[in-house]
Amino acid sequence: MIKELKLKKGTFQHVESEFYAYQDTQKEIVRLRNEILHGKYREDENIGGGRSNLPDDPTGRAVLLLTSHKKLEQLQNIVDAIETVVERLPIEKRELIKLRYWTRSQPLTWDGTADHLHVSRRQALRWRDEIVNAVAETLGWR
Repeated sequence: MIKELKLKKGTFQHVESEFYAYQDTQKEIVRLRNEILHGKYREDENIGGGRSNLPDDPTGRAVLLLTSHKKLEQLQNIVDAIETVVERLPIEKRELIKLRYWTRSQPLTWDGTADHLHVSRRQALRWRDEIVNAVAETLGWR
C-alpha cells in the first residue's frame, strides 16, 4: 500500500499563492508570447563570432522560442494544472475558488466565504486543502 505524502507547508503556500496570482499569470503568458511573436524578445546569439551564414527565419525562431522558453513553459504548466483541477470540481467548490482567490473587489474571510457557501468554516478549509493538494499533485510538486 502506497502512503500518500503530506504536502510541505511551503509548497502548500506556493500553490495557494498561484491561485491568488492566476489572473496575473495568464496576463504574463500573453505578454511573453506577444514579445516572442512580435520581435521584442531577442537572445544575444553573437558570442564572439561573426555573422551566421544561415538565412534568418523569424517564424522558425518564434516557434523555437515559444516551445523552449522556460518561464513561459512553467507559467503555462501552472495555469493548465489550475484549470484542469477547477474544471473537475463541483459547483460549490468552484464558487469557493472564485470567492476566495479570484474576487479582487472585497475578498472574504474564511468565515465569510463559508457563510456565503452555506457550509462550516472547517468544511470550506477542507475543500481548500483538497483543491490545493490536487493542483500540487497535478504539477508534481511535493
